[in-house]
Amino acid sequence: MTKVIVSEDCGNSPKNIFLKDLTAAFAKRDSKYLLAHVTDGIRWTIVGDGSIHGKDGFADALKQLKDTKVKTVSIHHIATHGRSGFVNGTTHWENGRTSTFCDVYEFSNAKGAAVKEITSYVIEVK
Repeated sequence: MTKVIVSEDCGNSPKNIFLKDLTAAFAKRDSKYLLAHVTDGIRWTIVGDGSIHGKDGFADALKQLKDTKVKTVSIHHIATHGRSGFVNGTTHWENGRTSTFCDVYEFSNAKGAAVKEITSYVIEVK
């Protein structure tokens, strides 16, 4: 089972809580939650690895992630302002690997009810 560890200062606004929940859903491979909270025109750029466009492409990418199991994700910081926000932290994988990440989000509106763009920066720790 995936464990999600969250820094104390990460839950101080509705959008911060939303990004915490999205990060937990990514770690737990909860594609149903993720697909319910992105726009039809979602664009996900994984820096150095390419881009995914549209909800169907996003769904396909999530299916491919099912084989990679997360043991623990530690969220260090979450910040939001207006139509954007970010989450950074560390992921410990069941295969023993560790990576650090920063996901930058653009919301579809200032309320932050859905995500229209994600840019992910992931670095494997050696």
